[in-house]
Amino acid sequence: MSDCRFCDIAAGEVGGDSVVYSDADVVAFLDHRPVFKGHTLVIPRRHVVTFPELPDELLVPLFSVARRVAAAMEGGFGADGSFIGQNNRISQSVAHLHFHVIPRHKKDGLRGFFWPREKYEPPEEEAEYAARVRAAIEAV
Repeated sequence: MSDCRFCDIAAGEVGGDSVVYSDADVVAFLDHRPVFKGHTLVIPRRHVVTFPELPDELLVPLFSVARRVAAAMEGGFGADGSFIGQNNRISQSVAHLHFHVIPRHKKDGLRGFFWPREKYEPPEEEAEYAARVRAAIEAV
């Protein structure tokens, strides 16, 4: 176990059921406190804290996966669209670069940056959503 929760997820030490995509450079997994169910985080496998610190060689792999997850939200997951967001230091709850890919639906109530959070209940629901997002990504 490291001091970084996201590095632990990337290493397969925790959170395996929530991982929806993984390759040599990038890991994507469900946010444990989603804005909307299916909310996915896309991270570089390598520990990088902020976007400006991201090495150029990881730009294409990281954004390719974020684009694929965004497409999966619509094409295979039934969202009307998606929101992609990222914070550097301020509001960055884990000091590991991550992009939020959030499924959006018309009239979903999301306004500005004051977002409600949901919980997966029962706990098995998170695994069900992970399987749905995983399948949607494979279909893209």
